[in-house]
Amino acid sequence: MERIHYVDGSVVTGTAIAQSLLRFGEALARRQSSATVRIPTRQADGAVGSATFLLGPASQMVTESESSPYDELIDDALVASFEREASLIGVPRVQIDDQPTAAAELSVSLDVDES
Repeated sequence: MERIHYVDGSVVTGTAIAQSLLRFGEALARRQSSATVRIPTRQADGAVGSATFLLGPASQMVTESESSPYDELIDDALVASFEREASLIGVPRVQIDDQPTAAAELSVSLDVDES
């Protein structure tokens, strides 16, 4: 699960939903465009609710992983629609995993002359 933080609050949703929402929001922002979208959310008591987001150039959202005793929220059709729209706008899908890449493992040493 992921918690999406925005202006004055936050909601919990499925990981794939949150990540695809961010990619779609990024795509819209790059095009100076906006859209209103509704996503499923997990409420504190475990019930499924929903939240509506206005995505656009001024959107400021952060997601973080969150453990939950409840099942992961999954909406494959919604994720696919966000991914499709982001691709049409021009933002490629990037797969993020926990494995370090060669770039992440690169160590840089700088010699600094303090004279």
